[in-house]
Amino acid sequence: MARVMIAEDTDVIRLLLEDILSIVKHELVYQAKDGAEAVEKYASIKPDILLMDLSMPKKDGITALKEIKKTYPDAKIIMLSAIGSFMASECLEAGAIAFFPKPFDFDRVLKILKEV
Repeated sequence: MARVMIAEDTDVIRLLLEDILSIVKHELVYQAKDGAEAVEKYASIKPDILLMDLSMPKKDGITALKEIKKTYPDAKIIMLSAIGSFMASECLEAGAIAFFPKPFDFDRVLKILKEV
C-alpha cells in the first residue's frame, strides 16, 4: 500500500482519483487544491506518490513538479492534464514518472498505480 497525495483543483477529479486509490488499496494522505500548496505540503508529508494536475491556481503543475524534484529527486509524480498531451514530454523530462491526459483512461491509471 502506497501513501498518495493528490494535487488537483477540480473537486470531481479529486473524487475520481480517491475512488481509484481505494480500488488499488493505496492510502490518500493529503489533497492540495493548488500547486503552491502541493510544494509546501510535500516536504512534511513525503508521500510515496503524488498525483498532480498540470493547470492549477497559484502555481502550475510543471513549476511545482520541478520544485519538488529539485529537492526530492526520487519523488514519484504522476501528472494529469486536460489541456492536452503536448505537455507530456516536458513533464516527463522534468521527472514525472507518467502523464495522463484528461479525461484519463481509468484502467491505465489503475495499472500504473499498481506498478509504482
